[in-house]
Amino acid sequence: MRKLVSVLAAIVLVAAVAIGVLTAFTPVEARGCICPLIYAPVECDRGKVYPNQCVADCHHAKNCVPIGLF
Repeated sequence: MRKLVSVLAAIVLVAAVAIGVLTAFTPVEARGCICPLIYAPVECDRGKVYPNQCVADCHHAKNCVPIGLF
């Protein structure tokens, strides 16, 4: 029984990692631009925060700087 639980846990873990990888590299459309779904936030003029520089560029944001996550 323990072996079956271990195998099922491994399958769930592999599936979760695969879904995460596919999601991270799946492009998303933002106002006609196709941007990767990568969370690397930037803060632009007027304090507006975008999930990454590509999305900020698609919104014609100016003076964007990366936001540290830690």
